[in-house]
Formats: sequence, C-alpha cells, structure tokens
Amino acid sequence: MQSRRQFIRIVPVAGAALLAGREALAQAKLDENDAQAKALGYVADATKSKHAKYQKGQNCQNCQLFQGKAADAWGGCPLFAGKQVAGPGWCSAWVKKA
Repeated sequence: MQSRRQFIRIVPVAGAALLAGREALAQAKLDENDAQAKALGYVADATKSKHAKYQKGQNCQNCQLFQGKAADAWGGCPLFAGKQVAGPGWCSAWVKKA
C-alpha cells in the first residue's frame, strides 16, 4: 500500500516539474551570435540591420514565418526551432505576411 501512496504523491510533483521544464525551453530566446542567426543576418532590432536585403518596415512581427501575434514581443520561428525571435527583429528569410 505504501508504494501506491508514494506514486500518488510523486505524480503531481513530476507533472509540475515536466511543465516547468517545458516552459523553460519555450522561453529560450535566440541570440544574435547563434551560428544560424548569423548565417541568416538575424538582428533583434530590425532598424539596426545592415543587411542588403533589409527594407525599412520589415520585422519578424510582419513576417509570414513568425508564430506569434503581431503585437507579441517574442514568438516562435520554424527557422530557429526551440528558440523565440524578437518581434521587432529581422532576418534575411523575411517573407511578407499574407
């Protein structure tokens, strides 16, 4: 009987730990010095981009790839799996949102 009681006590704690770990991973923010970020010319502030493809007004928030809401400060991007990009950021893969 004691092992069943231990199981019932452990399950909620383990579940909470898994959720906390998942939340921590979801919160990882893309660093401009990340190798893939550098390869795509990513900057957290689009207005500071010196990339030849950058045009004024382009940013992650109005990119087709941005997985957040238009007003979100950070959101997911399939190009940088497991990391969030800055909403006002930009990279050379920018595509106008439909």
